[in-house]
Amino acid sequence: MASVNPFDVSDSDEEAERRPNETVDTERSPSEGAPGPPPGNAFSLPADAEPPTLLLSSNRTSPSGEGMSVSAAATSTMAGGVETRVSVDVIAAQLLRDQYILTALEFHTELLEAGRELPRLRDYFSNPGNFERQSGTPPAKDQVLGPGGPLNRAGSISTLDSLDFARYSDDGNRESDERVAESEVASQERKNFKSSPEIQEPIRPLEKRALNFLVNEYLLKNEYKLSSITFSDENDDQDFELWDDVGLNIPKPPDLLQLYRNGGSTLSSPTDKVDASVGVAFGDLPGNCISREPQKKPDLSQQQQSEVVQELEYQLNLLNSEKQSLAEQIKKLQSEIQILKKSVSSPPPATLELCSSSSSSKPCSTNPPSVPSLDNGQYLDIRGVSEAGNDLVSTSTQNTSQSQQQTCNKTTSQQRVQFDQPNRKLSPAFQQALLSFCRMCSESRLGAEVSRIADSEESVMLMLGRCLPHIVPNVLLAKREELIPLILCTACLHPEPKERDQLLHILFNLIKRPDDEQRQMILTGCVAFARHVGPTRVEAELLPQCWEQINHKYPERRLLVAEACGALAPYLPKEIRSSLVLSMLQQMLTEDKADMVREAVVKSLGIIMGYIDDSDKYAQGFELMLLSLGDPSERVVNAVHQVFIPAFAAWTTELGTLHTALIPSLLARIEKLLTQGEHGLDEHKLHVFLSALQSLIPPLFAVVLQNAPFTSRAKPHEDIPAIEVTRFPRPASPLQDMAIIIGNRELLSSLLLLYDHQLEHEGTTGWESLLWVVNQLLPQLIEIVGRINVTSSTCVHEFSRFFWRFCRTFGKIFTNTKVKPQFQEILRLSEENVDASAGNGILTKATVPIYATGVLTCYNQEEDRKLLVGFLEDVMTTLSLSHAPLDSLKASFVELGANPVYHELLLTVLWYGVVHTSALVRCTAARMFELLVKGVNETLVAQRVVPALITLSSDPEISVRIATIPAFGTIMETVTQKELLERVKMQLASFLEDPQYQDQHSLHMEIIRTFGRVGPNAEPRFRDDFVLPHLHKLALANNSQSVESKRIDIAIHLFEAYSALSCCFISEEVMVNHFLPGLRCLHADMEQLSPEHEVILGSMIKECEIKVENRGISDAQGSISIASSLVGEDAKTKFLSKMGQLTTSGAMLANVFQRKK
Repeated sequence: MASVNPFDVSDSDEEAERRPNETVDTERSPSEGAPGPPPGNAFSLPADAEPPTLLLSSNRTSPSGEGMSVSAAATSTMAGGVETRVSVDVIAAQLLRDQYILTALEFHTELLEAGRELPRLRDYFSNPGNFERQSGTPPAKDQVLGPGGPLNRAGSISTLDSLDFARYSDDGNRESDERVAESEVASQERKNFKSSPEIQEPIRPLEKRALNFLVNEYLLKNEYKLSSITFSDENDDQDFELWDDVGLNIPKPPDLLQLYRNGGSTLSSPTDKVDASVGVAFGDLPGNCISREPQKKPDLSQQQQSEVVQELEYQLNLLNSEKQSLAEQIKKLQSEIQILKKSVSSPPPATLELCSSSSSSKPCSTNPPSVPSLDNGQYLDIRGVSEAGNDLVSTSTQNTSQSQQQTCNKTTSQQRVQFDQPNRKLSPAFQQALLSFCRMCSESRLGAEVSRIADSEESVMLMLGRCLPHIVPNVLLAKREELIPLILCTACLHPEPKERDQLLHILFNLIKRPDDEQRQMILTGCVAFARHVGPTRVEAELLPQCWEQINHKYPERRLLVAEACGALAPYLPKEIRSSLVLSMLQQMLTEDKADMVREAVVKSLGIIMGYIDDSDKYAQGFELMLLSLGDPSERVVNAVHQVFIPAFAAWTTELGTLHTALIPSLLARIEKLLTQGEHGLDEHKLHVFLSALQSLIPPLFAVVLQNAPFTSRAKPHEDIPAIEVTRFPRPASPLQDMAIIIGNRELLSSLLLLYDHQLEHEGTTGWESLLWVVNQLLPQLIEIVGRINVTSSTCVHEFSRFFWRFCRTFGKIFTNTKVKPQFQEILRLSEENVDASAGNGILTKATVPIYATGVLTCYNQEEDRKLLVGFLEDVMTTLSLSHAPLDSLKASFVELGANPVYHELLLTVLWYGVVHTSALVRCTAARMFELLVKGVNETLVAQRVVPALITLSSDPEISVRIATIPAFGTIMETVTQKELLERVKMQLASFLEDPQYQDQHSLHMEIIRTFGRVGPNAEPRFRDDFVLPHLHKLALANNSQSVESKRIDIAIHLFEAYSALSCCFISEEVMVNHFLPGLRCLHADMEQLSPEHEVILGSMIKECEIKVENRGISDAQGSISIASSLVGEDAKTKFLSKMGQLTTSGAMLANVFQRKK
């Protein structure tokens, strides 16, 4: 609906300048002949008049057809000779202050239709809080309750929330033409109008969230990164990346700076306008205030008048300061124009210039002509220029002039584009008017960009910087990585730092939760950006983006930050690498809860360690290594060994502290751990330190090679033989590959040849690094090994793997000439090395299994195997003859038995014991078979193990025969071949039934212990037919045992065996004939010997009897099941149908099946 705006006055001339193709009335004195305002369409007051207190309305015709005019006082003031413009903002403030809401709404609508939005009215009518009901009683259907009473319903009203804010949204320049539905209009009209806007009220939750969003946006845009992070943490219930999270159903408003500068008012372009109209009946206004006489209107209080004056003075000061700054800019531009006039010659008449000029060709000018000429500039910048006033030039005109001037400067040196001129005599004005019928859009943001064709690289960058923030939100998330090259290129070449910062912010926030491929793409772009712009801009522009997202709620975004820190490390200033970036990664390592983020942090820390050159950071790097090694996540620890430790070791190698500080520090921590752990060793910490030592073996060997006497003679050439594939252990990562550490495989091969030759023929004199390994590292490691607990299979395994990798890395010659002699010197195989009384000899320590499994198994040649067999045979013999504990020998067999390669070798060692002349050695061999049987395949058991055990079971010494019983039991537990099981069963039966063993108390105890151990896992038939009947016999025989000590020993072992077997399924027959009778016999012994066991046995007997009774009942029921199958099927159907009809709750349903008490 088009209407005439009676208040053709803007708040400032700047506002008028922004409206193209309009002529703004500027104030002129009567002497200049300036026309005054048209009668009835302007409002003016004498210069000495009081601040206006009159309420004005538009001259639109009301629905009743009666025109509304301004008051008599207003018309009387218009007759004055000197007219003073009154700001429309003052009128709006007065209308809102006196609660003339409908008049203010009408006023606001007409200003919008004229394209001159007023911030005060826009903010008031777009705030839903001004229309919320304060009482629980809803208003009447056709009324809106205001503070002064009921307001009659307007003819029509549009929701003003969408009038202007749409152009500030992230979705670009929306055109808001939507009309509000009838239901929304009704609901809007039912809301109450609030009281005066100047009354401060408590902030509402939605208002607080909106202000929080704008404050955070301001902090980010103005480089207050840390303040923004702190502010976000204090408001963790709000997502500051999404305006929709605020909860207001309006588009995002402009930023705080724009709101401060001009109250959020920006003239809307024609495409941004929304029609809104209000029809008000003349008699509907409260009190019919317009028709009253001026003397009857309520006067403003003195305080209100002073407030109006202060507000006007403030606006006047702002305008004056703006006027001065613009005047200075005009002078500067005019001086530049003069320079251009002198330096630029007049173009030919047939040339269409890029700059707007008059009809006669002139040099480029920033002064807009009154009638734009028909030239090339008209088509490159379709927006044109409005006629400016004499006093002020708007900012938009200035920017346009600057761009035109730059374009002119560039095009004068280039070949100008020429077009054919028609042989016509049309005036330029007529041509311009004629071309105006071409429908070209230039009033919107997008139209302005389309009309302004970039003609240089810089202008392209400027255009991309303006357009990309509007393009990105409208691209599908799955395809946004396609924008990465465009964003990076623009951010790299754009001249404005703030625009670059905005583009990089868009890059890091491009995808909400970037996957692995998308992160790699962003990182690749960041590295390309860093290579192009250099370290200074990387520090100033990229690092703040990382810091901003270090605590982001999505782990994928934090992962991107962690990976970016490592990827950008080579391109940062060295001071930043060792300070800011290191601190960022350390914070993420200690605080982040996501395993994948900490893993990326560790890898980035490794990269930082590869580029750091500040030796003062060594201590911090060491602590970070220990911290990351203690991480609960296995993937993080793996990353430490793969990346961080190799990089840190490379740095310490350059510092010369690998073998003087790093390795000794880890050894000292291991020794301290062993000293503190006399009553309980922390095996996890030991594993952490030892694994770190193991990862340092390759760089240590590299130090030995690079500081050898022959290093200078090493030269790679083609004749050098290739390195054997098995020369080094398989590296955990490429960073632990010796060829990569040294530099290349050819150089490594040359060094290895010289290394072996030096060790074998020339010795180690003057070779300090190797002498440190031989004289300090090895003795300290061997001493530590002797202090660990031999019964801890974990510790034995860890140290065995360490020595295995150590010996394989340093080579066979080094192992044979340096490592083995030191172990052999300590492990002198004599009875002097065994303390039989206390078991403190070195042969009873973990040194034996670690030497056997970590050193003697490094190389698998025939001589190496013979050496291992001989060592184990000597240890077994020495320990047996010394009556020493066999824990060290058992640990060796367990560790070696885990590898099938050594099964034959171990059987050879045991056969040596089987045929040994000493019964003690044969007894030890018999017990070692128990450890070996579980891992050996059944073929070897049948061919090698069982024959050896049969041989030992007929040994003259009863102790040797007894020692075979656990091994026989293990075979019954693990083997499935029936023939083998029968042979073992026969041998065990001979032990139980042969009269010569009836009084062998030790044999009976060993059999009972073995039955209790293997019975639950043995074949059920073997358990029912052999184990339980013989346990019954032993329990019955124990009742008549006269020696009380023997009786209690047998009873305790029987109790343990029955407790283990009670968990098995036992048939009713066996239960009745053997299990229950055996328990009753044992119960009789315990009544006399151990009352506490007697109580437990009583309950076990009761449970078994109940099981027997229940099985009898179920059997009785089963006997009639066939006869009643048909009846049962029918009953089942009826039961299910009844269950389907139940409508009771779950609790009531459960009560159906409860037993009646």
